[in-house]
Amino acid sequence: MHSTARVRPALEADWPRIRAMLSADELPTSDLSATSALDFFVAEGASTIVGAVAVERHGDHGLLRSLVVDPACRQSGVGRALVQAAEGIARRDGLASLTLLTQTAAPFFRALGYLDIARTDAPATVQASHEFTRLCPGSSICMTKTMTTRTV
Repeated sequence: MHSTARVRPALEADWPRIRAMLSADELPTSDLSATSALDFFVAEGASTIVGAVAVERHGDHGLLRSLVVDPACRQSGVGRALVQAAEGIARRDGLASLTLLTQTAAPFFRALGYLDIARTDAPATVQASHEFTRLCPGSSICMTKTMTTRTV
């Protein structure tokens, strides 16, 4: 990871920087706020936020969204550390899977164990999210990773 970056839960004061980074990378922000029902994490560098990611819960499943890393910090492990934090919260909370939509980062997520799936194969609760229904284009690649194994 970037030598000075540390991952921590996002604070309300982090929102202007998170929104600016998401907007700069043309990622959806219209449904995000400090009071959104999301678990946001940030990677904090020496003097500023250098990355962010969120987990949005939908029943027993989660939507991994809003992964963004400052261009100067890419290829340094910041993105991987943020995804690991998101996966940690998903496992802690017993989510069965994390699903995501991406137009540019499929190789990155494949390297972290995410599998391509048809958008229609995503959990129904995730398919009903704003991200799926309104925010991300149909051309986005849908990916998923199992977080927990349920026993019967």
